Amino acid sequence: MQDITALGEFLRTRRSRLKPEDVGVASYGRRRVPGLRREELAQLAGVSATYYTRLEQGQSANASEAVIDSLARALDLNEDERAHLHDLARPVPAKRRRPAKPATVRPGTRQLIDAMGEVPAVVLGRRNEVLAWNRLGHLLLAGHHAFDAPDRIADRPNLARMLFLDPHHRNLHVHWEEEAIRAVASLRVVAGRYQDDRELAELIGELSMKSPEFAAMWSRHPVATCASGTKRFQHPEVGDLTLEFEVLHLPDDSGHRVLMYSAKPGGSSEAGLKLLRSMVNSVGF
Repeated sequence: MQDITALGEFLRTRRSRLKPEDVGVASYGRRRVPGLRREELAQLAGVSATYYTRLEQGQSANASEAVIDSLARALDLNEDERAHLHDLARPVPAKRRRPAKPATVRPGTRQLIDAMGEVPAVVLGRRNEVLAWNRLGHLLLAGHHAFDAPDRIADRPNLARMLFLDPHHRNLHVHWEEEAIRAVASLRVVAGRYQDDRELAELIGELSMKSPEFAAMWSRHPVATCASGTKRFQHPEVGDLTLEFEVLHLPDDSGHRVLMYSAKPGGSSEAGLKLLRSMVNSVGF
């Protein structure tokens, strides 16, 4: 079904960040809230103030593509935010929901990451659950978990849950807040794309209840696909690591993706990864 609550929340957060002077709107009188007023944004987007208000309050659905595009331009959304707005505003046909089957990694994908002996690699489901990892990926991100934990549904690690609720994993990240915002932004994209995913909604509800930090970040509605970047780790075994990451989405409709890490040649982080690989080899993995 269409998530009109999330749509209104997203529109409000993006409207509040626009300053009247930045978009050529004359400002009169005292403003009780930051950003543009509803009628000002409606005027910029070329829609009636009444219609925009109903849209933001969740009283109207089935906005046309033209209206969505106009709102995206008026709100000065980036590419990720534009796609997210379309996901939230596009009606999703109601379907008879069948019990969800636990996600599983394809044998070929598992074989691929196992062959990446030099690269930490993790296969993630769309809810950030770990479907599989190679030995180096396991030791980098979650050596305190059993290697076969992803194969047991009840024990399957989830990187988002670990980031907010697992002290061991949290301490792994030098810039934890940056990483946390990135995780929340990615979850927002997924939540907009799969609006009828009950398990995803349960994960978000759990994190909102157990982590005030997650709840605060979620309320700001960050949106980003986070396909690549840099992360800095303070690993308990090999110390400081600055690694580049790349996320490859599998070419199907599963939402599964492969997360891989690498270090720039010649630096201390490359040496740290080599040391981590030697630890994998030393215990017979």
